[in-house]
Amino acid sequence: MNLNEFAYKLGVLGTVIILLWVGFFKFTAVEAGAIKELVENHFAMGWMYKVMSVQQVSNLIGIFEVLTGIGLLASLFLRRIGFYAGFASAVIFVTTLSFLVTTPGVFKMVEGFPVTDFFILKDIPYLAISLMVFVNGKE
Repeated sequence: MNLNEFAYKLGVLGTVIILLWVGFFKFTAVEAGAIKELVENHFAMGWMYKVMSVQQVSNLIGIFEVLTGIGLLASLFLRRIGFYAGFASAVIFVTTLSFLVTTPGVFKMVEGFPVTDFFILKDIPYLAISLMVFVNGKE
């Protein structure tokens, strides 16, 4: 295995760990409450609270994240699955990054410097990995 293959697999495994970890955490009341402000202010997701409870919305998101993580892991063995799992994870990370513009008050000034919830910014490299998996799954 060359360094490029190793780096790719490491990136995919890191993304899998994050999706599984965060996905399973969505089944807790703490995380369901923590994501509520983000989700309810999102143009494509806010409607869910009209038909489901806070915990049910979080559970649904968690299921999607866990299944996507499993799909990314499977893509290391069955390349074609990467087309679908890469697309699904890209949707997750684009959506998460869009919270930066859909959530009121997400940017704050600290000593004259704009800051945000930096945990969202971690999704930029995860989006890159997702797109690589998606492209590899097409080949």
